[in-house]
Amino acid sequence: MKLDVKACALACGLIWGLGLFVLTWWIIAFDGPTGEPTFIGRVYRGYSITPIGSVIGMVWGFFDGLIGGAIFAWLYNLLAKDGKQ
Repeated sequence: MKLDVKACALACGLIWGLGLFVLTWWIIAFDGPTGEPTFIGRVYRGYSITPIGSVIGMVWGFFDGLIGGAIFAWLYNLLAKDGKQ
């Protein structure tokens, strides 16, 4: 069975981007917005626990998940093909 690289990449991008967006708003709801640097903020430039930071994180997360999902699906298809022969 092969994975559709485009579909996997899009799904991973949406899940990671929206997940980071929701997590940021979850933290804002309970702790309030902070400008403190986070580990994710060091990786994703411009991200912080603020409303605008959640949008920046969502964009970064979408493209990060998109690339990661495409690489994962491509590698899976490559290794699954070799395993059947």
